[in-house]
Amino acid sequence: MKKLPNRKLLALLAAIIFTTGCSAGGGSTDTPAGDVVLKVGDQKGGAKALLTAAGLLNDFPYKLEWSTFTSGPPLLEAASAGAIDIGGVGNTPPIFAAAANAKIAAIGASKGQVEADAILVPESSPLQKVTDLRGKNIAVAKGSSAHGQVLLTLRANGLSTKDVTLNFLQPSDAYGAFTQGKVDAWAVWDPYTAQAQQEAKARVLTTGEGKSNGYGFQVAGRKALDDKGKNPALKEYLIRYYKAQKWADTHREEWAKAWAAETGLKYEVALAAVNRNGDLPVKIDDTLIKSEQELADAFTEEKTLPTKVDFAKFVDTRFQGDLA
Repeated sequence: MKKLPNRKLLALLAAIIFTTGCSAGGGSTDTPAGDVVLKVGDQKGGAKALLTAAGLLNDFPYKLEWSTFTSGPPLLEAASAGAIDIGGVGNTPPIFAAAANAKIAAIGASKGQVEADAILVPESSPLQKVTDLRGKNIAVAKGSSAHGQVLLTLRANGLSTKDVTLNFLQPSDAYGAFTQGKVDAWAVWDPYTAQAQQEAKARVLTTGEGKSNGYGFQVAGRKALDDKGKNPALKEYLIRYYKAQKWADTHREEWAKAWAAETGLKYEVALAAVNRNGDLPVKIDDTLIKSEQELADAFTEEKTLPTKVDFAKFVDTRFQGDLA
C-alpha cells in the first residue's frame, strides 16, 4: 500500500471523522435530519390523545414512535436509558430520577389545579381527617406525584411517612386493592380520582390544595439532548404539546370526548377530570426550581431519598425562548 503524505493522511482522517459524526474522543453521533425518529413516552390518554384531538399531529414533520407507561417513574427510567427521547410526568418523578443520577433533564413545564390530586377513602370509611391516617395503609405509586402529595400532606398535619404504611402500587393495581378493601386509602390523580368517585363512590379525604405545587414536566433523555439532529424535533414537539394544552383548556367537552374514546373511560368521568384540571404551560424559572427543590428536600429529610438532590442540575432551558 502506497504511503500517504502526512497532510493527505490528516485530511483523510478528518473526512472520516466528519462523515461518521464521531469525534476523536468517541462522542455522541448526531442523527441526520432526514433520519430523525422522535421516541415519545406516554401514559394512557396522555400526549398522543391530546395532540391528536387538537389536530396537531397530522403534519408533524418528524416520524414519531410512541411507548406507553403506567406512570412517570418507569417512563423516566426509559428516558435515562435512551429507550425514549421525551415524555411527560408529574412533579415528583424527576426528583426520584435525579436522586438516582438519571441521565435526564426537564425541558418544559406546565402547572395545573391540584384538587384532583387526592387521598381517597371508601364511602363508608371511618376516616374523617388526615390525622386519622396514622397507622393506616395507603396505596400510592412510588415516586409519582401522588407520592409527593402524601408526603407533604402528612407533614402539614404533624405526621410523617413513618406513621403510615405505604403500599407501592401502580394505579390499575391500586384501584383493585382500594375497591376490595385491601387498603385504607388511595393517593392518586385524575382521571383515577374521578373514576373512583363516580364508579366506586370514593370519598375525598383531602386534596393537594395548599400542599402540592401542581407542576408537570416534559423530560428528555440526555442522549436525545446531546443529539443535535434531534433537537429540532424536540423543540417542535414541545411547541405543539403546549399549544395542545391551551387548546384543551378552551375545548373541554371536545377534549373529554376524545379522552374518553382513547382510554375507555365513561364520558362523565373524563369530563369531570377535564373540568377540574386544565394544565397550562409555564416558564421554567427560579420559582419553579425552588418549589421542586423544597419537595426534594422533604423527601431527603424523610430519608425516602438517600441523599440531597440538586434539582437545578436536572433542568435544561435551551427551548425556553422558543416556548415563550
